[in-house]
Formats: sequence, C-alpha cells, structure tokens
Amino acid sequence: MTPRELLLGSFKAAVAAADPLQIVPPHLPPAPKGRTLVIGAGKAAAAMALAVEQHWPADAPLSGTVITRYGHGLPVKRLAVVEAGHPVPDAAGETAAHAIFEAVKQLSKDDLLLALVSGGGSSLLSLPAASISMADLKAVTQSLLHCGAAIQEINTVRKHLSLIQGGRLAAACAAEIRALVISDVTGDDPTHIASGPCAPDPTTYADALDILARYACTVPPAVLTTLQRGARGEIGETPKPGDKIFARTENRVIATAQQSLRAAAEYFECNGVHAVVLGDSVTGEAREIAALHAALAREVKTRGLPWQPPLALISGGECTVTVKGRGRGGRCAEFLLALTKELNGASGIHALAADTDGIDGSEDNAGVITAPDTLARAQALGVGAALRLADNDGYGFFAALDDLVVTGPTRTNVNDYRVILITA
Repeated sequence: MTPRELLLGSFKAAVAAADPLQIVPPHLPPAPKGRTLVIGAGKAAAAMALAVEQHWPADAPLSGTVITRYGHGLPVKRLAVVEAGHPVPDAAGETAAHAIFEAVKQLSKDDLLLALVSGGGSSLLSLPAASISMADLKAVTQSLLHCGAAIQEINTVRKHLSLIQGGRLAAACAAEIRALVISDVTGDDPTHIASGPCAPDPTTYADALDILARYACTVPPAVLTTLQRGARGEIGETPKPGDKIFARTENRVIATAQQSLRAAAEYFECNGVHAVVLGDSVTGEAREIAALHAALAREVKTRGLPWQPPLALISGGECTVTVKGRGRGGRCAEFLLALTKELNGASGIHALAADTDGIDGSEDNAGVITAPDTLARAQALGVGAALRLADNDGYGFFAALDDLVVTGPTRTNVNDYRVILITA
C-alpha cells in the first residue's frame, strides 16, 4: 500500500468511527408516556435524525425538526430537515430555530425532548436576542472568525447574544431532555458544542466583552450595548452549573475526536505502521503547530527518536488561522502548507490534514495531502509555497497540484484530523 493510500485510508477510518447511523442507536432512550419531540442542529443533524427514525418504535409518537448545513441534508419521513447557513448564520436558520423554540415550550412533563447536537450548531441554531438583528449576529460572527479566536471564545460571545443557546433551550422546556452530542471541540464539554443549547453555561457577559476587546473585534453597536447591559445585570445571565433546571437534563457525548484518532491508529497498526496519538486537543495558530510537528517528524526520520519509523504521528483538535491574505483555504490547508514549507522536501515524510465533516473552512474539500516531492512539483508549475502561505491560499496551492482531499459532506463532525507518516 502506498503512503498516499495509507493516509487516505486512515482518514476514512477516523470518519467511520463517528458515523451517526452507527453510534446514535445505542444511546436512544425508551419512548416516554407522552410524545417525543426531536430537535437538532449541526453538520451531523440529518444523519442523527435518520438514525433515530430507523430505530424508533413505529407505534410511538415522533415529530420534530433538525437544522443542518446546506448540502448536508438527508431524506427522512417522520422528521423534518432544514438546511441553513454555516459558518455564518442566515434567515433560514433563524426561522427554523424560532419554530424549534416554540415547539419546545409546548412540551409537558410526560413528554421527551430528544436533542441531537453536533458541531456547526452554533450558527445553524441561531435565534438572536431581542435587542439584536440577524445582520448584527452575522457581523460579529464574521469578525470573530477572521480574528483567530478559538471556537470556545466565539461560542462564549454567541451564547450571550442568543435566546436559545447557552442552556436557554433547556430552561424553556418542561419535559425530560436527553441530548445526544457529537463533540467537535477540545475537552468534549457539551457547553462548547453548538454553544450548548441544553448545557449549563459557566461563562458570562463580562467574558464575552473581554473576548471582543482581546481580539479588537469591530462589532455592531447593538451587540456591544447588549453585552454591556448584560454585564451590568440588566439582562438575565445564561443558566449556570448547578441550576435546578438541569436536574431533568442529560447531555450524553456519544462521539469524540479521541475515539476517531484511536480508530485511525488501529488502522495503521493493522497495516504494519506503529501509530502514536499526540492528542485530540492540539490547538494554536496553524503555522506554529506545523513548525512543531515538522521538527518532531524530522527527529523521528533522522535520529529515530523518540520513536523508530515507520511511524504515524496522529493528532486532532482545531488550529486557528489569523486571516491576513485574500486566498482560499481552511485551517487544514493552512497547517499542511506550513508543514510542507517547513519540511522543505525531506525524504520519507508524507502527511494529510482534513476536517472530519468533509469541509475545510468554507471550501469544497475536506483537506489536503502532501509528499516529499510536493514543493518540487509546485516549483515546476510556478506555484510558490511562501507566497501562497502569506496569502492564506492553501487551497489554491494544493488544488494546483491536484492534492485536495475531496469527500463531500460526511454528515458527522469530530474536528480536524492530522497525520504525518514517516517511512522507514
């Protein structure tokens, strides 16, 4: 098997470990005395809804709506799937979120709310606070995405501009709640996944203001006013840990990046390559993380330390990219272009970086792949790695070499997958 085939096969194994059709059914609760309302938001929402339909008793009441990203829908019969904007929210998501919120408020103590939560839900389940508009929410989201803020920081702000996130959905529900959660964040805390609609929120309005100040984000006046009023106590805070409303709520994390990384490691081991999982919480600026990974890979290749090749170095987590150029590409392409530049054609080192949801940033590829001859091939085509990196154009660089990894929507999401394969 070639290095390229090994890398692509390991990515498929990582994605398969988080397939909603396989992981949702074991966690479904029994049907309640009353009715069951299914709601959901995220890139995995449609597949999770389909899994519920396939395993829910035919004679038990079942209804509801889930929201997923455009192009991520699936045909369902008993439930409804709405497609909406991601990573920037839009009117379709707002309309569906409003309908979900109203339906949840109608439930009684004999009913069940089954919430299907996955990464991407923060923008998809968007119901702005009364004092701000969808245009305001779009503007602050775009600003945070471009400034290099971590997803937990972005969600801290979004929770405090929402009627439904940060545990507020749970607060509006009189029924028992089971939230099935596919984690796309480091630490796997439900409060950070889709901005925790059913989870207690330890953050505050003051925290949100601090984040905007730290990154010098330019936001609409209504956003700033809302957060300032909240910090002064003029607007109620999100429900906090220990609040009695969560006594009837269970947030159950059913898939994590760590599980997918282990599945990829097992794939390599079965193919005769020792695998080391560096962790599922490798975060930071993509270029800086790439430099550290490149140094480790060279040490393994040249000195056999701290492990002997053949070796696969596997990591997950979410890098950040401070956008200064005008090119195309997500954080996986940025990481791998920086890694390629750092390795400078070192022999025997191949790598792949891809997002398990099938979409790197806002592009049409899951990720990219590199090999020892990548820089030489790029130079022959007149494609400069340094210039493309300065322009944040990882997509353009790898597209020119036909080294994009294109899968289409995987309808799951357990964050980024990175692997460096060092041959003997």
